[in-house]
Amino acid sequence: MKTTIKKAALTLLAIGAITFSNAQKIAHIDLDSLSGIMPETKVAKGVAENYLGDLKKTASAMEEEFQKKYNDYLQAEPTLSPLVKKTKEEELQSLQTRIQEFNQQAQADYQKKSAELTAPIMEKAKKAIEAVAKEGGFKYVLDTSNGSILYSEPGEDILLLVKKKLDSMPAALIPGANGPEKPKTNPGPAKGAK
Repeated sequence: MKTTIKKAALTLLAIGAITFSNAQKIAHIDLDSLSGIMPETKVAKGVAENYLGDLKKTASAMEEEFQKKYNDYLQAEPTLSPLVKKTKEEELQSLQTRIQEFNQQAQADYQKKSAELTAPIMEKAKKAIEAVAKEGGFKYVLDTSNGSILYSEPGEDILLLVKKKLDSMPAALIPGANGPEKPKTNPGPAKGAK
């Protein structure tokens, strides 16, 4: 009986050791925090702020131009002929539309510029993460700031195996859809019919 218990304990110990040696090491990092401490990020923020400042100056000049023309229009309005009044109003409307379009385009340009500036920083950070993961024997590195996988060792692609498994499973029922087509069967003669 004692030898049976010893054999069972040794077997469990061996299984545990094999499981432990095959365990996949997983690490995590907050990529936002990492990029925040990189000196390149401060430089990129400075460049982005200068770019945004230039855009704001242009928008402000356009707003000032609009405000001046609007004030001039208000002062002269009582003495303007209907044709001149209509022309001035159309000019003001056109300028206001240009300002709105500029602001929208400026926002898109700023986002594009920011992404352009941070791309090399993120690339450097990901290369460093990959190097540390390989050195530390980590199979996966997760980004805790957004839950994505930053690094994983190459593995076997099981797409075809999963596709084969999906083909053998019943179709998923989609709410609001008619559902899978059911095969038409010949019900045969009705009961009692000859």
